[in-house]
Amino acid sequence: QVQLVESGGGLVQPGGSLRLSCAASGSILAINFMGWYRQAPGKERDLVAVINGGGRTNYVDSVKGRFTISRDNAKNTVYLQMNSLKPEDTAVYYCYAVVLVAGIPYEHVYWGQGTQVTVSS
Repeated sequence: QVQLVESGGGLVQPGGSLRLSCAASGSILAINFMGWYRQAPGKERDLVAVINGGGRTNYVDSVKGRFTISRDNAKNTVYLQMNSLKPEDTAVYYCYAVVLVAGIPYEHVYWGQGTQVTVSS
């Protein structure tokens, strides 16, 4: 019913930048929270950043001042601008959205397929 398609991952040198995008499509009535998680090899999936429908944001301490989350409500798209990247940012990044779908009387969480971000020289 809802698909999240991510783009923008890749290989970058330390100190570089990447911009991730995640577009939601389907029978969407409204999207509440959108955000990004990441999962490094051998570790759990951890929250990176989240943004609500009004634009209020929250970040994990390790990315504050380097990453910026934003969204375009007209396009049902969330972005993650990542600057000053470090090797420890290497992970698979997953977007998610809390969506109210036509025909379902409650919100549901949908996930993107994941995009690899590798920070290495």
